Amino acid sequence: MLETNLESRIDAVLDALGDALQRKDIDAIVALFEEDGYWRDLLAFTWTLSTQEGKPAIRAMLESQLEAAAPVSIARDRSEPAITQDGATIGWFLIETALGRGTGHLRVRDGKIWTLLTTMSELKGHEEPRGTRRALGAPHHSRTVQETWKEKREREAAELGYTTQPEVLIIGGGQGGLALAARLRQLDVPTIVVEKFPRPGDSWRNRYKSLCLHDPVWYDHMPYLPFPDNWPVYTPKDKIADWLESYAKTMELNCWTSTTCKSASYDEAAGEWTVVVEREGVDVVLRPKQLVFATGMSGKASIPTIKGQDVFRGVQQHSSHHAGPDAWKGKKAVVVGSNNSAHDICAALWENGADVTMLQRSSTHVVKSDTLFEMTTSILYSEKALSEGITTEKADMRSAATPYRLMAELHKPVYADIRERDADFYAKLEKAGFMLDFGEDGSGLFMKYMRRGSGYYIDVGASELIIDGSIKLVSGATIRELTENGVLLEDGRELPADLIVYATGYGSMNGWAADLISQEVADKVGPCWGLGSGTTKDPGPWEGEPRNMWKPTRQPGLWFHGGNLHQSRFYSQYLALQLKARQEGIPVKVFDGRA
Repeated sequence: MLETNLESRIDAVLDALGDALQRKDIDAIVALFEEDGYWRDLLAFTWTLSTQEGKPAIRAMLESQLEAAAPVSIARDRSEPAITQDGATIGWFLIETALGRGTGHLRVRDGKIWTLLTTMSELKGHEEPRGTRRALGAPHHSRTVQETWKEKREREAAELGYTTQPEVLIIGGGQGGLALAARLRQLDVPTIVVEKFPRPGDSWRNRYKSLCLHDPVWYDHMPYLPFPDNWPVYTPKDKIADWLESYAKTMELNCWTSTTCKSASYDEAAGEWTVVVEREGVDVVLRPKQLVFATGMSGKASIPTIKGQDVFRGVQQHSSHHAGPDAWKGKKAVVVGSNNSAHDICAALWENGADVTMLQRSSTHVVKSDTLFEMTTSILYSEKALSEGITTEKADMRSAATPYRLMAELHKPVYADIRERDADFYAKLEKAGFMLDFGEDGSGLFMKYMRRGSGYYIDVGASELIIDGSIKLVSGATIRELTENGVLLEDGRELPADLIVYATGYGSMNGWAADLISQEVADKVGPCWGLGSGTTKDPGPWEGEPRNMWKPTRQPGLWFHGGNLHQSRFYSQYLALQLKARQEGIPVKVFDGRA
């Protein structure tokens, strides 16, 4: 009876919403929301990733987009039971517009919509060949001489980029570039992935040897090809590199490895790019309609400029070029930084017999790996979640259904509980001199990640080494200069060093655009990543979505795709649909709430 009552609440709201959408009655639609309600849309209405907060913003979006979106139907997804959570009734629905189909999620309180998520998961007439639509493969009938699958693949690989041009050129052969290329392959969009390293996955393979994924396996699947159910919970970097290499082959992706992009320019009149790449020592000119930077969520390595860097006799390297600890046994190392990479590198150096000091410049959020999993990730991504019917796809949609502003508020009590649960651990870290924070507003790790992509460490053992003094810690000090033999601090202390590792992070992804295209284009696009929260390294104004990620930028034909494996998997679908729509000339009206 309770379940029936819950579903009737959802039905009542959806019926009213569907009726108002059909009539294009904006007043009636807006009236269904709480005064401070949220509407997050992934393509279905806005053809971008956009969150509207409050009735005035929802009204503005509808006034701009409702006519073009032309919603056809909306109805509760009867395969998903309604539930109650956080004082709201939660339900799922299916939605169809003039151009596509998708799913949605809503939270209802006292008969009003608190949060609404609408998505487009497929374009009408351009559905993926899955399930009953899958390709036959090898025809089982008599025929004249015909290309085999192998011959067809070889011909395609030989022609694409030479006698035929790609619709999309993706720069970067890591998880982001490969996930997007796999989506585009299923949508029949000719695509080339350009990778500077010799093999797909080398962006992982070439990092320091102790690197592993800090997110659990259930969170990290790639599109179409999930990890086997005996895959380890936390994947070593060489294992994920090998998986990505095999993924590229299995998914029939056109990857140009050992290929370097040299320049790119956009022809406004032709609506295409001219991209010069060097492949096998020869310049090749490509003319894609769409150019995607899939170089991670980060830009170029940030290396501080310090007096005396030309004087220091030892080795200096950014963390992205640190191969590992093997050469540093019995040597002294200083690692500048205190986030994930700094901790991992410090621990590996110590384990291999180096005398290592971490130089912490600013406070860092630390959370134990098992605590993070138990109190946050496992709710949606775990064996327990799977046993409760929460597949990866369902988990992704549940995650997407919470607007970022609301997410920050919901995370604060969780991280307060984490701080209390591991109070002894945090007390020991602070006693060792480590500067801790839980985000400027107490919202913890994920919001720090979304706001700035840095400032945290998921503890897999290095914190205990700091607590017991195995990893020496210098915190709150600034570097005056480098000497021939070490690091001189402003307070007069000198840290002897044979090796200095700058675990100092990365710039914005638009830095790659500045290098390849022009500074003018990079400035036109603006920063990539961050929400505009006004917190450290995430200047306002508030946008409520990651800036310039997975959606149109202010430079026609230029896109940015990155993030962890979860984000690469989830958002690649929406980016691929946007690219497919443009290939087919489908009229899309993009809503830019920033304008």
